Amino acid sequence: MAEDIKNVNVEEEEEDIITLEFDDDTAVDCYVMGTFELNDKEYIALAPEDGTDDVYIYGYKQLADDEFEILEIESEEEFDAAAAEFDAIMAEEDEN
Repeated sequence: MAEDIKNVNVEEEEEDIITLEFDDDTAVDCYVMGTFELNDKEYIALAPEDGTDDVYIYGYKQLADDEFEILEIESEEEFDAAAAEFDAIMAEEDEN
């Protein structure tokens, strides 16, 4: 699981970019890959712009039209289930 997020900034560009700022003052710009639902909860998948194959998965809560909140996934079991669902979605997209 990832470090605690201190701040999130969303920039409106061709692709949605979110800047994650962590407690240790590091910042990572990420593309929003998409959101998905599992067990009545929503999640967001983010890909860092650093050229790696990393994917960050967090809880997701829509607040208003252009506002949302990114939430830490508290349990390892929930994180593993969300990661497995994301992998299944990506595998299905690769088949199409």
